[in-house]
Amino acid sequence: MKDLFATARKRPSQSNGEYSAKDIEVLEGLEPVRRRPGMYIGGTDERAMHHLAAEVLDNAMDEAVAGHATRIEVELAKDMSVTVCDNGRGIPVDPHPKFKSQSALQVIMTMLHSGGKFSGKVYTTSGGLHGVGVSVVNALSDKLTVEVARDKRLWTQSYARGKPTTKLLNKGPVTNRRGTTVTFHPDPEIFGKSARFQPERLYRMARSKAYLFRGVEIRWACDKSLIGKGDETPAAATLHFPGGLTDYIDATLKGRDTLTPKPFVGQAAMPDGAGKVEWAIAWPVDEDGFENTYCNTIPTPEGGTHEQGLRAGLARSLRAYGELVGNRRAAQITSDDVIGGAAIMLSLFIKDPQFQGQTKERLASVEAGRMVDQVLKDHFDHWLNEDKDASTDLLDRAIQRAEDRLRKRQERDFARKTATRKLRLPGKLADCTASSAEGTELFLVEGDSAGGSAKQARLRNTQAVLPLRGKILNVASATVDKMRANQEITDLIQALGCGIGSDYDDTKLRYEKIIIMTDADVDGAHIASLLMTFFYREMRGMIEHGHLYLAQPPLYRLNQGGKVVYARDDKHKDELMKKELNGRGKVEISRFKGLGEMPAIQLKDTTMDPTQRNLWRVVLPNRKKESDRAEMRSTERLVEALMGRKPELRLEFIQKNAKLAKDLDV
Repeated sequence: MKDLFATARKRPSQSNGEYSAKDIEVLEGLEPVRRRPGMYIGGTDERAMHHLAAEVLDNAMDEAVAGHATRIEVELAKDMSVTVCDNGRGIPVDPHPKFKSQSALQVIMTMLHSGGKFSGKVYTTSGGLHGVGVSVVNALSDKLTVEVARDKRLWTQSYARGKPTTKLLNKGPVTNRRGTTVTFHPDPEIFGKSARFQPERLYRMARSKAYLFRGVEIRWACDKSLIGKGDETPAAATLHFPGGLTDYIDATLKGRDTLTPKPFVGQAAMPDGAGKVEWAIAWPVDEDGFENTYCNTIPTPEGGTHEQGLRAGLARSLRAYGELVGNRRAAQITSDDVIGGAAIMLSLFIKDPQFQGQTKERLASVEAGRMVDQVLKDHFDHWLNEDKDASTDLLDRAIQRAEDRLRKRQERDFARKTATRKLRLPGKLADCTASSAEGTELFLVEGDSAGGSAKQARLRNTQAVLPLRGKILNVASATVDKMRANQEITDLIQALGCGIGSDYDDTKLRYEKIIIMTDADVDGAHIASLLMTFFYREMRGMIEHGHLYLAQPPLYRLNQGGKVVYARDDKHKDELMKKELNGRGKVEISRFKGLGEMPAIQLKDTTMDPTQRNLWRVVLPNRKKESDRAEMRSTERLVEALMGRKPELRLEFIQKNAKLAKDLDV
């Protein structure tokens, strides 16, 4: 055993060479960037190569945001070189006080962590933070030229792979020019000979900067030969958007319907003058949205604290609005329910932001999240109270998403607990024998007695019967948990087999027609209303596809000399007395107390036989036209007023429509 350990200790010395001080390398200047480019730009692929253009453009944008530049030019040449020019102050060209043999320009271009953005004196807010951006671009370019128009003189210097190839040259006086121009060509040794800039990607980058800062004009130019077939990127364009993020939302959602007539837009100074935040949020009806966030015009595709602040502020505000209007279901709303499917633009300007990594894809400033949360909540509170109809629509959508989320979670829990998922049908369901849904019908009846008559009267091959015990739960005023715990609703969902909410699948509906068959009295009408409310809220697709019907059972049986007719209500009875039973003899009038007391043969002849019955189809307004959408919103408000939690809305409805009621039995 001792010899074994001795051998093990000797093995390292048998490797190739010894590890000593001479093996320690010290990389100076820009050599670390060329050795490990992924540390600075996230890789060496085309995405990383486009990051070079972003670094140079960000420097120009910092000048614009600081108020020293109004115009930026971005050009992509045929040889894949990119030029970014601004009309700002221009990079200083005088000798650096510490490195007196070099100009400030050369120090910035060749030394990491050099720049004017550390102290906050030159730039209050900026995208460049670490002083490595343009020097990294220089290190990873085989050719780079800088032109500086400053103090009415033009200066220029060229570089290759991070090292100057010329001295700083004075090109003489200029009169109508100022600012900095950088032209660079990515090094094929780093990115490969086949790597190319994509005009569409660079154009989108330039356009997003113009949207983010409304005070700048960006002029875009690209060699026409680089624009491929089918690519709609313009060869030249002037990008200036006085409306900022609002212009972007309007342009992106043009021609698409939104849940609210106006988007939630605004801008505000941060507390204590720590910066500012601008936002534009809309909710497309098709729920095909996006979420773009920025800090100091730098895109943060992975979000961060400012995005978390936006989510928290909107969710807190909408929950508070729901509580204000008495909707208890709003308490279950999360931020994902509020912004799910929304089109979001968020732009934050703060001093000394903290990012995760040099590529700045995620903001890590904790204080930024708290400030955005409070600012967005305050403004969203006011916005929600300006348009109650739009706010109600938004609240309903968020609640619907919340209930769908909870429902799916319950279904996942159920799936984990169940080893095998077999089709389970309610025990009270008398199913039909047909194997496909075509031509089949499901009758929903109130009570076992009515169910017994319906089961005897039905056509067993195509007609099924599901008795319901009394009045089902009013889903317009119940929570998801309470609805899922209700046995009658659970039986109904299982019998139909098509799912509810966003999981509704019309192809899985087990019957072609769903027929609500209740007594022809006030209680029957109430039960039918509760069922229609359930289908409207949880299976709206069933109504939209024309599967829901109301049966028309008779209230009276009229017999005169062997001639029998049935009347739906008092008005219909009076009509039949005049038209059908005007002969001699006494008319025997019997009033059905309910479907359960109607003989099966009479129920079949009057209500269930497809050749003799009358059905009313339940329909919804079409959403294609503006007038139809308005009618749909009116329908939603009516359902909420009549079936929701607020009794004052029902009282208001009764007061407005009481004059229409006649012949009340009071």
